[in-house]
Amino acid sequence: MRRPLVALCLLAATLWSAPAFAQVRNQLGPLCTTDTTPADQMIDACSKIIALKVFRGEQLATVYFWRAVGWNKKGEYLKVITDATEAIRLQPSQAVYNLRGSAYYDRGEYEIAIADFDDALKLGPPSGTIFHNRGNAWRGKGDYAKAIIDYDMSIKADPRSAFSFQNRGIAKEALGDLDGALADINQAIRLDPTLPQPLINRTAIWRVRGDYDRAIADGSEAIRLAKEKPPVNIMTPPNSVLVSGYTHRALAYEAKGDYAHARDDYKATLAITASDAGSKANQATAKVRLSLVTDASVPIPRDAPSPTSEPAKAPAPQQTGAAPSPSPAPAARGTRMALIIGNGAYAHVKALPNPPNDARAVAKSLRNIGFTVSEGVDLDRAAMQKMTRDFLREAARAQIVVVYYAGHGVQVEGRNYLIPVDVELKSGARMTDAMIDMDTIMAGLDDQVRTNILIFDACRNNPMAQQVASAATNRAIEAASGLAAPTSLGAGATLGAGTLIAFATAPGQVALDGEGANSPFSAALSRHIGTPGLEVQQMLTRVRAEVVSTTKSKQVPWSNSSLLGEVYLAEK
Repeated sequence: MRRPLVALCLLAATLWSAPAFAQVRNQLGPLCTTDTTPADQMIDACSKIIALKVFRGEQLATVYFWRAVGWNKKGEYLKVITDATEAIRLQPSQAVYNLRGSAYYDRGEYEIAIADFDDALKLGPPSGTIFHNRGNAWRGKGDYAKAIIDYDMSIKADPRSAFSFQNRGIAKEALGDLDGALADINQAIRLDPTLPQPLINRTAIWRVRGDYDRAIADGSEAIRLAKEKPPVNIMTPPNSVLVSGYTHRALAYEAKGDYAHARDDYKATLAITASDAGSKANQATAKVRLSLVTDASVPIPRDAPSPTSEPAKAPAPQQTGAAPSPSPAPAARGTRMALIIGNGAYAHVKALPNPPNDARAVAKSLRNIGFTVSEGVDLDRAAMQKMTRDFLREAARAQIVVVYYAGHGVQVEGRNYLIPVDVELKSGARMTDAMIDMDTIMAGLDDQVRTNILIFDACRNNPMAQQVASAATNRAIEAASGLAAPTSLGAGATLGAGTLIAFATAPGQVALDGEGANSPFSAALSRHIGTPGLEVQQMLTRVRAEVVSTTKSKQVPWSNSSLLGEVYLAEK
């Protein structure tokens, strides 16, 4: 969500003096160098000029710049980067660095984007457009304080920049300042009531506050505006506004319990062609949420292991594995929920004695601090899939979610999978169908209005290795390369803010099952997770230190956080 197209064109005009720019346009032809030219015609015209091989230096850089603009209109960001890089080689300029940085941003490569925006600012006078775009990249990295500073600079340069007010509001919302966020987004709407993007972002704020009718109303108006007048800003990825609008309205419908309308919106989200990382992340979430709100649950076979559940110490009802009704009663706002699974009784790979004990210990610790816990032990695929889906459906209304898994886990072609007890690891294209995709769980929880803590005490070995089971007492199915750090949700999509992921050991290493009743990691976790007033990342630091000491440095827990503030699982 960027600045209007005119801002880029004004910036481009500063590449050269006005007379020189007019002369170049006359020489090169208006189809290539006019911002209103349709993308395909612009690309074709510029390509023909390049093929003539009559222009050099600054003039040739101009042609590559405008062809990059054409590619950007189409969402072809790799081609944008290629042409912008050639333009920079011929004649570095603010406009070209800004354009290339924006393409890197839309690919989710925020560090490189920031470097390009830095170079753009070094080459010329301060530009509100570039400060705004760099603010977007800082926001993509999760550095909201730096993003707000850049948006402040953009607003100072242009106090009527609706997009800068909007995006500053998004950054404030991420930091928990809902009042400040609402004020900025309302100002963006006042400055330009025809923009759908601020309405979409206000939808999320209403949803955080539990005002679903207002969220749905804003989402509906945003979708109407986006359809009535699709954004022509080349800096706005094609279809991204509609994807975002449908996704946010669907989440509001789902939170309200209106599953029929939620299904329609999720389907509409998936029917749109996505080009940028944000839209792909939204579609990954929509795909999972659609399956959850669709009434297509499969009964668990009679001979399947059933999820076990201990009585809750808190008055909240516990999930027992029974089939949910099509529209379950909404959980109260502020609910803290946990999904705990421990698989050890494997039928076809090496059994693990401790995961069931680990799951029970962690579940008990979470119940003691007020979490509503869904607990499953030794689950086959049908039971594990059902428990996971039921939990994800209910978690849509929670404020804090903890997911803990102990057992076997594997990596297949860069994606991570959790292993049910009945799995047979046989090579073949459909081998992963017998497993639970970790990315699916993360996509189902990817929502800026909730905090997610995902903890995996699992092996990280490739099931395609020669030996299916290791002779050692560990959580490795075989001695091969470990799981990938789960930083993505499928091709090009990035895991959203507000999530912490923890592994029992570093990527590529083996998580030990331990010699006692619990694994070293889970024993430490169950001891520290309920400590009152201990922030979650500090808690994991204590767990890491204990595991390193217990295993004599053979196992070092790993974590990756995009949390937006301090999170306390146990109240101070």
